[in-house]
Amino acid sequence: MDTPHAPTPVSFGEALRFWFKLGFISFGGPAGQIAIMHRELVEQRRWISEKRFLHALNYCMLLPGPEAQQLDTYIGWLMHRAWGGIVAGALFVLPSLFMLIGLSWAYVAFGNVPWVAGLFYGIKPAVAAIVCQAVHRIGSKTLKTPATAPVLWAIALLSFIAIAVLKTPFPWVVLAAALTGWIGSRVAPAQFASGGGHGSAKTAGRPALIDDDTPTLAHARFSKTRLAQVLAAGALLWITPMVGLLAWQDWDVSQANTLAQMSWFFIKAALLTFGGAYAVLPYVYQGAVEHFHWLTGPQMIDGLALGETTPGPLIMVVAFVGFLGGWTQQVLGPDRLFLGAALAATVVTWFTFLPSFIFILAGGPLVESTHGKAHFTAPLVAITAAVVDVIASLALFFIAHIAIPTMGKGQNGSNIDWLALFLAAAAAVALLRFKVGVIPVIAASALAGLALRLAAWA
Repeated sequence: MDTPHAPTPVSFGEALRFWFKLGFISFGGPAGQIAIMHRELVEQRRWISEKRFLHALNYCMLLPGPEAQQLDTYIGWLMHRAWGGIVAGALFVLPSLFMLIGLSWAYVAFGNVPWVAGLFYGIKPAVAAIVCQAVHRIGSKTLKTPATAPVLWAIALLSFIAIAVLKTPFPWVVLAAALTGWIGSRVAPAQFASGGGHGSAKTAGRPALIDDDTPTLAHARFSKTRLAQVLAAGALLWITPMVGLLAWQDWDVSQANTLAQMSWFFIKAALLTFGGAYAVLPYVYQGAVEHFHWLTGPQMIDGLALGETTPGPLIMVVAFVGFLGGWTQQVLGPDRLFLGAALAATVVTWFTFLPSFIFILAGGPLVESTHGKAHFTAPLVAITAAVVDVIASLALFFIAHIAIPTMGKGQNGSNIDWLALFLAAAAAVALLRFKVGVIPVIAASALAGLALRLAAWA
């Protein structure tokens, strides 16, 4: 039997090309994005091992903010220091920002376009299928089998009931899972061993660049000096733009009022996004629609649809909110509506994602120091078990959304969109059974949706 070769080091340029590609293919919300990264980085490229990937993912699940973008930043930092993390995290967001600025402009300038609606009609079932694929992938890796890890399965089931039935806030679910894992690490530590599960044999015998037993790299070791430097840089990057916006014009003057209020409002939103984008949407809706009147309720729903069907984190819907707020408030005057709206979208994106970079660059060394220590890793494994069913509840939400587009208006069999469900099932079969790539599935679904709309069948 051949001895496995040592993995070839990955240059910064090679990683840069992948992060750039990832920014354009990261459809499906956090579940789909994590599934894409797992397939690319763990199974195919072998840049990081299964256990190290899940260890990083567990930490990102604890943080407020978009966990997929934070995981992307974490792995980039682990491979190529701070600049690696910054580039990876930024390229995960920028394509979506530019796309949403363009789509938001088309939205306010031209309104509803039938052929665009047709493409979206096909994309939404594909997104639902991608999320279902992620439930299978992440669940099989974390939960293993009921006979092997019954405690993890119990955590997952109870978490689903807590979220889907009892409407328990996500932070409480996380805390309960972490406490269970901490106790379980002392009572039944084998139940909380990370990694393994179905499909592990795919990478058997193929060492990863950052493997289970790879020593912590020098830049990933904890240092009080480095921690202080990261926190100081983060504070500077937050305070400087804020002061600049306030100094530009007084807080009570309309132009600066909108941009400065956006910066303060969305930095708070970024710190409240426990449980993903859907957990913070009620807060954003209340502030942006009801309090500041940057956009209307129907516009907020349209923005969510755009956010769901573009690559990048689902929380990128805030760029749409910022664009419409900048447009309606005319932040640069009536003669520069687009520039003002684009500036507002950029400001909102900056303040929404800045905390995520600080969390990873500051907390990453602490997390790396806990690798392989059961009393630290067991709570994180338990959290991942809980999050599996959070993703499952999101998948059910998407399926219900495409099956009955007018939720709450006569929900009966006659209103079920069977064509949309068929597209979702076909996409799921292509992904799970035939292992077709995400982009071909999305493209085929979009074209199918357009054809159905043009034929007036949907």
